[in-house]
Amino acid sequence: MKTRKTPMALAMTLLLGSPLANAQSAADLKGEVERLKEQNQVILERLEATADMLEALQSGKPAGVPAASGAHDHAMVTDGSLRDRTFGIHGSRGTTTVGAYGEMHYNNLRQKDSGSAKADKKEMDFHRFILFMGHEFSEKVRFWSELEVEHAFITPNDGGEVAIEQAFLEFDLTPDMAARAGILLVPVGFINETHEPPTFYGVERNNVDKYIIPTTWREGGAGLTGRFGQGFSYDVLAHTGLQVSASNNYSIRSGRMGVGEAPADNLAYTARLNWVGVPGLLLGGAVQYQTDITQGTDASAGSATLVSAHANWEVGKFNLRGVYATWNLTGSGPASAGADRQTGWYLEPSWKFSPKFGVFARTSTWDNRVNSGTDTEYSQVDVGFNYWPHEDVVLKVDYQDQSTPAGSAEYDGVNVGIGYQF
Repeated sequence: MKTRKTPMALAMTLLLGSPLANAQSAADLKGEVERLKEQNQVILERLEATADMLEALQSGKPAGVPAASGAHDHAMVTDGSLRDRTFGIHGSRGTTTVGAYGEMHYNNLRQKDSGSAKADKKEMDFHRFILFMGHEFSEKVRFWSELEVEHAFITPNDGGEVAIEQAFLEFDLTPDMAARAGILLVPVGFINETHEPPTFYGVERNNVDKYIIPTTWREGGAGLTGRFGQGFSYDVLAHTGLQVSASNNYSIRSGRMGVGEAPADNLAYTARLNWVGVPGLLLGGAVQYQTDITQGTDASAGSATLVSAHANWEVGKFNLRGVYATWNLTGSGPASAGADRQTGWYLEPSWKFSPKFGVFARTSTWDNRVNSGTDTEYSQVDVGFNYWPHEDVVLKVDYQDQSTPAGSAEYDGVNVGIGYQF
């Protein structure tokens, strides 16, 4: 049988049989052989890279990039182990995953007479720019994170923020349960966990999720997440708590500490339960308890309990979403400010005519001083549409009509926004 020489063997034969070989020293020959070895290795690497590119083109995905994942739900896992869950619809599982989301808003709002100088709001704001990075150390250990820039840049005294929105390790304990530790988004309502622009209606996040939940709400801690039975899933966490104060009328939103040297004198505990036992229907609720919501800074204030409920019902092109949340704060301090009860709710029907176009309406009410004895309730009606030229890119337009307490600023007008995720 005729033996086919390899490129390396052929090169050696030609080299040793030439006059140049007779003239070269043994050291020169050795150097020439090493050079040819290096060239041969480069050729082999290029051939392998070319083969990878051809295989990628045949499979329909770019070389070196994992296949894109589909939609997700933070509360559920559709099949397989808990590692099937993706967070924020960023990329897909792999050794290292990089993604992002962001949104820019244009607000053209007219301020009604509030008893003070009128100040219409006409501005353009790149509200959020978020970078996502995840890494899978193994089949059972992974890391997820989001780094956020708000309002495009930071000035010393006003505007802008750079913050870690979430950064946690996740450990699979069983196929149906995982442990997490790090900076975690508190599992209450819908928007606090799933807030990428293409995933919800309306340019701005609704005010119940802003002032009562309060989105985006993250804390440092640890907990368990999992599923059981027919369509049940759960989350239980122990984490840093809020630190409200009398100077802000014990406002819940002002108590977020963002896990930046956050006080941990008094921890909080959160539990959530979801049920998806009927196709298209999600029902859930959450409870949080903290024994001292001022972290020991106000003797006139005491414990705080949050109770919330959320539901989402999808039938064909119609979707109905609703959230209710209420806080109860103990102590004479919150009671004297009327902030011992803080409540909000919204109801949002929508109709998605096609994968690219949907309309919605929302009515919402929120009050951070329910028992003040005066009118402190805010309400807002929003109507508008979303247009998705791509499932991960959205254009939003809506009109808002506010009703506010006497003497408070009231803004009505049009909002326009664009957003993306990948």
